[in-house]
Formats: sequence, C-alpha cells, structure tokens
Amino acid sequence: MKKAILTIAIAVMGLTAAFAQDTTKRVRKQMPKMTAEQRAEKATARLEKELSLTADQKTKIYAVELENAKKIDTWRSADQGDMKGKMKDRKESMQAQKAKIDGILTAEQKTKMEAIRSEAREKGDRMRKGMGKGKREKPPVVSNPPTQG
Repeated sequence: MKKAILTIAIAVMGLTAAFAQDTTKRVRKQMPKMTAEQRAEKATARLEKELSLTADQKTKIYAVELENAKKIDTWRSADQGDMKGKMKDRKESMQAQKAKIDGILTAEQKTKMEAIRSEAREKGDRMRKGMGKGKREKPPVVSNPPTQG
C-alpha cells in the first residue's frame, strides 16, 4: 500500500512539473492564403478608406495592385537562386508601383499617402530593431566590484 501511495505521489509531482512549464509563448497566427485578386481588392479597399478615393481612382488603383499582386505570385513561385538580383528587380517594381499610384492620386491624397508610407517605415524600423532581442534583463551594475588578489 505504501508503494502505491508513493508511486502516485511521484507521478503527481512529475505531472505538476511537466504542466508548470512556461507556455506564454505566442503562437504566430497563420495568415489565410489569398489570391492575387483578393490581395488587390484588400489593398484597394484600405486605400479607398484612408484616402477617400473616387470610383475612377478605385478602378485604376485596383488594376495597379492586381498587376503587383500577380508579379509577387510569380516571384514566390520562382526558385530562390540569385536573391540579390531578385531584390533589385522587386525594389524597382515597388518604385514603379509607387509612381503609378502617385500619378492617380490628387495632391491632397498624395500627402496623406506619404504620411501613411512614413508611418509604415517607422513601424518597420521599430520591428527590425526589436527582432532577436527578446526581453533580456541587463546584468546588475556593481559600483564597487570585488578586487582579485
């Protein structure tokens, strides 16, 4: 009887230790797979909401966003060789897309768009600075360190 109680007590302590592990790590939520048309529609809807686009502007921006989304799909499906060259092409494509969208917008909308872009840049910078750092504690500062001797 003592062995059975001892075995149960050890099992309970083992299970308690196993479930006491820190599970506060956030699981990254998977983004739903969207088609190029869905991504273009989402981007257009966001710009329409933020910039108060007209119907004509909305259709033109949708066309630009759809073209960009299709390019991104082809880049994703291509192999991963020559990343430097691909990054250069992607950067040029982004600049061209930005120029096309700016050509569609009015002066007031362009200033709003520039504010949105700068805010996104700042957010990206903050995220890049925070990557990999985690929440490390700094070692305590000792004003009078012990001397070796």
